[in-house]
Amino acid sequence: MEFSGFKSSSGLVKAIVVFGNRIFTGHQDGKIRVWKYSDKKNKSYNRIGNLPRTRDYIKSSMNPNNYIEARRHRNVPWIKHYDVVACMCIDEEKGLLYSGSWDRTMKVWRISDSKCLESVNAHHDAINSVVVGFDGLVFTGSADGKVKVWRREFVGKTTKHLLVYTLLDQDSAVTSVVVNASQATVYAGFSDGLVNFWERKKQTFSHGGVLRGHKLAVLCLATAGKLLLSGSADNSICVWRSEGRGIHTCLSVLNSHTGPVKCLAVKIRNEKDDDRKDEEWIVYSGSLDNSVKLWRVSEQLA
Repeated sequence: MEFSGFKSSSGLVKAIVVFGNRIFTGHQDGKIRVWKYSDKKNKSYNRIGNLPRTRDYIKSSMNPNNYIEARRHRNVPWIKHYDVVACMCIDEEKGLLYSGSWDRTMKVWRISDSKCLESVNAHHDAINSVVVGFDGLVFTGSADGKVKVWRREFVGKTTKHLLVYTLLDQDSAVTSVVVNASQATVYAGFSDGLVNFWERKKQTFSHGGVLRGHKLAVLCLATAGKLLLSGSADNSICVWRSEGRGIHTCLSVLNSHTGPVKCLAVKIRNEKDDDRKDEEWIVYSGSLDNSVKLWRVSEQLA
């Protein structure tokens, strides 16, 4: 049943993340809006601010040194995205929000005071995915065909995100990146329907292989236990199980949607006295066919 809802008067929602009782939404107009669950009786959410804050934006715009070239003959303050905010993620341990945009930058926000700490010119084309991973690493995927790895390090008296690796550089756009921390594996979906993956080997990454299960672009990825789920423009969801040593088995192909699968979310199946609960998951899939479907997925599928 529908529990609640909220919307902004402008700017299509392109990304959403949750941190405590706050919700951050990334929009087509380049803004990040902040919401808070405020009324239990009416189940309502109120907008409590934007990123960047209005006063920070005004203060930044007063200093000519804070301007960067956005488009030809147009300069904007560096603390604001000037194109679609396509993806976001949260580093809960450090209290940071990362946002990736079609303006080709990755911005880093401190959640406690909504301050923009850094803007990284990360790619040569739109950023479609940003993910906080293991070992303090951050992963970005872009329409320029590259998957990049970043680490936050001290540079002088400040901290900056420095490029550590470029995992892949090819013609097909990167549409989605996801990390399986327990397996120390990074997966990236591409517009050509392939999923590439890399495994952490000591201080570097090794390309583990390619998963071929879709006829059209991979649009979203999710991990759960030893499983990887990939949603595609071909309307299907592939369920993969990692067998170790870079080997993956396609356990099942879920074919119930009649439109492209745009998003996936997974939670552990919560059943008491179920000896297999650590191997069974509830998967939510959202599609352009206007439906959200629920699936029960097991690592032991035949």
